[in-house]
Amino acid sequence: MSAYGEPVAQDTARQTPPPAPATPARALLPLILPALVVGVVASLLFVGVSGLAERLQDVLWGNLPDALGIGRYSVLWMMVMLTATGIAVGLVVWKAPGHAGPDPATTGLNAPVLPPVVLPGLLVATVLMLAGGPSLGPENPLIAVNVGLAYWLGRRLVPRMPGPVWPVLAEAATIGALFGTPVAAALMISEAMAGRQTKGPLWDSVFAPLVAAAAGSFTTSLVAQPTFDLDLPPIGRPDGGDLLSAVVVASAGALLALCAVRAFPYVHAGFARLRHPMLALPVGGIVLGLLAAVGGHLTLFKGLEEIGELASDPEGWTAGQFATMTVVKLAALLVAASCGFRGGRIFPAIFIGTALGLTAHALVPGVHPAVGVSAGVLGVLLAITRQGWVSLFVAAVLVASPTIVTLLCVASLPAWLLVTGRPQMQLREDGTSVR
Repeated sequence: MSAYGEPVAQDTARQTPPPAPATPARALLPLILPALVVGVVASLLFVGVSGLAERLQDVLWGNLPDALGIGRYSVLWMMVMLTATGIAVGLVVWKAPGHAGPDPATTGLNAPVLPPVVLPGLLVATVLMLAGGPSLGPENPLIAVNVGLAYWLGRRLVPRMPGPVWPVLAEAATIGALFGTPVAAALMISEAMAGRQTKGPLWDSVFAPLVAAAAGSFTTSLVAQPTFDLDLPPIGRPDGGDLLSAVVVASAGALLALCAVRAFPYVHAGFARLRHPMLALPVGGIVLGLLAAVGGHLTLFKGLEEIGELASDPEGWTAGQFATMTVVKLAALLVAASCGFRGGRIFPAIFIGTALGLTAHALVPGVHPAVGVSAGVLGVLLAITRQGWVSLFVAAVLVASPTIVTLLCVASLPAWLLVTGRPQMQLREDGTSVR
């Protein structure tokens, strides 16, 4: 009872504001066609950029060294190619209009709207990076390009639609295209909206982005048929040992990745002292070449194809070799993201987590490869991206097993306690870490 003799529940009900009304269907229907178009265009751009980069990679790492009589992945050729890639990307960043976009260390998955004149240089720098071997993925620059295109064209072709809609559609479409499923985009959008109040039901807010993500993923599936399943040995009914393995490996992955996150502003500041892209990027290429000489050719590139090679033979390397690849790839990601190469950090993080999980399996055979890999990817992604749902989704999709989800949900809890509130692998304009 309250002081006035009325039930507290009744008094609380009077103070609670009524829920925001749901968006009528007639307001959502006009969004479907623009979302579909954005999704298809974003997917085609992703497939086109990836295909062009793969063809250039075949020339640079296959045809050219074969013609010169040099080993494709010899130390000499890796040093030459990574240094040359630094020079080529440095020229683009130096001379292209808009300098191929902002410093990639300051950007995340939520890209700013860039002027159209900046986008060609960013695309060229991305293709060169993907083909040349630095340890970054295509996600950040492709999201930025799609956001810029969608905003610029959408405002002109469909002026009645509010401008802020276009970046959200483009981000969702690109995530859907990258992962071949709209689920990752839906999780990312839901997580972003959890931190701010939304008007009406959540599904009203994610309706159009989910349409764009579905169109992007379906188009990618039709054109490229991507798959993330590593075809690891299936896991049966999990037991206490599997749960302990998942918790330990996920926490170890989070702690290991946090070391790179902590070092990020200092390494970035070191390259920033060179003051010119034609110094910072070639020097970064030299360092990446030296790292590749230590870790081997599997530590090159974005890492998606390379994790398939690792997972195809979990017993094919020793624990020391897996551990070396884990540390080298983490260092390569740190250097590539600090010196100015245009690229994202999710795909290299997947390689790092995969190699870490296989290290755990090689050290302790009782750690199931599927449990080690998925838990390692979960921990590393949590530390690097701070995207909980996306990290959980990516870790689970690598292992086609419903039972793995329960283990990962439990393992994510201690890993999240380790990373929450700590610096992220993204910097502000003044060089300090985002928290």
